[in-house]
Amino acid sequence: MNSVGEGCTDLKREYDQCFNRWFAEKFLKEDRSGDPCTEMFKKYQHCVQKAIKEKDIPIDSVEFMGPNKEKPDS
Repeated sequence: MNSVGEGCTDLKREYDQCFNRWFAEKFLKEDRSGDPCTEMFKKYQHCVQKAIKEKDIPIDSVEFMGPNKEKPDS
């Protein structure tokens, strides 16, 4: 799946590959020694935020999750 911003698609794919590798090789084997993809995620997130702003997509009432964010109670 492509990203919301054309210029973000490569960053998304790189992050997805990093996350999937970490998840399969570390997390599922109970190695919780950290997420090596955090900086890559931040770059991708910044790119998406910029694309959303440029496309004037309203996100005022949307809550985002990411590193260091807790899942909201439902």
